[in-house]
Amino acid sequence: MLHFAAAEMRRIAWSVVIVGLAAALAWWLAGDRLRLLWPLVHESPHQRFARALADAHLDDTTMGRAWLSAAQSALERPSPVRLPAELTGRFDPASPSALAWRFSAARGRRVEVDVELGGTARLFVDLYQERDSGRVEAASADQGTMSLRYEPAEDGVFVLRVQPELLAGGEYRIRQRAVATLRFPVEGVSARAVESVFGDPRDRGARSHQGVDIFARRGAPAIAATDGWVTRVATTRLGGNVVWLWDPARGQALYYAHLDRQEVTPGTRVRAGDVLGIVGNTGNARTTPPHLHFGIYRPLHGAVDPLPFICDAPCGRPGMTYAP
Repeated sequence: MLHFAAAEMRRIAWSVVIVGLAAALAWWLAGDRLRLLWPLVHESPHQRFARALADAHLDDTTMGRAWLSAAQSALERPSPVRLPAELTGRFDPASPSALAWRFSAARGRRVEVDVELGGTARLFVDLYQERDSGRVEAASADQGTMSLRYEPAEDGVFVLRVQPELLAGGEYRIRQRAVATLRFPVEGVSARAVESVFGDPRDRGARSHQGVDIFARRGAPAIAATDGWVTRVATTRLGGNVVWLWDPARGQALYYAHLDRQEVTPGTRVRAGDVLGIVGNTGNARTTPPHLHFGIYRPLHGAVDPLPFICDAPCGRPGMTYAP
């Protein structure tokens, strides 16, 4: 009887583990889609303030209607900007208004918005993404703060709206930028060392480049671009000495190739900046100067352009672009 009970308990325990892993996997795979549900379950500080106006019957006053109308009009007619951008001006407390800017942002970069407003007035900072189905709320600054951080799951067009609460105003300064989410993977050089980008033709057009080539002196450290763990260390015909690093924060694999030698073993947990290997020209790079081939692969997507992940906007040097 005791043996049966123990076996049954083990079966239940394994069932719980399997269900938990399946749920976690489903959540991870559906991550991009789950972002679409965010506006349905989240009420932003701007929405709470608008609801408070309605509860107090102020939404039917002249000033209340003007405030709500300004919020909607700003979203419908945003001004185009290119990041990074800095804007200054003044909100007039006697004339309700809102400002909005439209810009593009790439997957791999984090949108950062910081607002300064004279006085103690509360300010609402909201970010929307334009989709085929319409504009959806992507993020908003927490109540009591005037800073917003958002990492897009995909390339897109976004609209940032800034509006003070009713009867508030003052001088404002708004800074927007798009910064790389990963550390640059070669120590001692910058994005100016990237000489071949994602999508460049290879083998006379038979295939395309699935990463970026970062040229550096032989022996330069190739470092972990993020916290994670090493999943594979190998030597292959094309990549030569390679290291694969799993990025758990974004659910993607980072690929380091053509290393002169590797400095880690499979299963090693690393922090951003730890040395993974030494830049060289092994594999099919034997006829080229030393460089690191750096790639990013995402489940269900395959190879994605690494450049936005390691280079702030605008990127690197004149003429450097990332794949459409």
